[in-house]
Amino acid sequence: MAVPYTFGSATASIPLSQLDSNFATTITLGNTAIQLGNTVTTLNNMTYANVTISSVATTFPNNYLSNSTVTLGNATLTLGGTTSTVGNLTTSNVTVTNYTESVVAIGTVTSSNTIALTSGTVQTATLTASTACTFTMPTNVAGKSFVLLLKQAATTGNGTATFTSVKWGTAGAPTITATAGKMDILTFIADGTNWYGSIAQGYTP
Repeated sequence: MAVPYTFGSATASIPLSQLDSNFATTITLGNTAIQLGNTVTTLNNMTYANVTISSVATTFPNNYLSNSTVTLGNATLTLGGTTSTVGNLTTSNVTVTNYTESVVAIGTVTSSNTIALTSGTVQTATLTASTACTFTMPTNVAGKSFVLLLKQAATTGNGTATFTSVKWGTAGAPTITATAGKMDILTFIADGTNWYGSIAQGYTP
């Protein structure tokens, strides 16, 4: 039988009908059988090596990845997700152009109060009239600092305050402004051994 086509000199597609049965043998990729002339769009159970994906037609699901999360500090982020809060993260050489500290409103204190910094490092408190309040300082950690806006009640005054384990400057522990409605601003910073305090007094809120 004459061979209708010569592969070496063919200038157009050779019809499958002109090929003998050997060319109809399928090949299997993964679990998909493919014959000459067939088109497939899905291959399963394939293992690829050194593959470059230039584009995908649809979103690539995270569950196709062996690991689609990353942990920053105490926050676990999923690829494609967002977060606005990350804690317990140490950074270095950071430039901050604008920031706002969280404000904790302690409210009116009586004879004692323990300061906690877990919710914010700007704190406000109002003294009870003619009452001495002892403030217990938070755990001393080097580099910690906070500001306390300490007010007298609007129509009464004469509340006083002392602070445990604080070292003050040459003038010693301050006397809180006693006038009703006035506010003193106390600033504290820790070196890991001591808390150090300073005060600016007599503000009208």
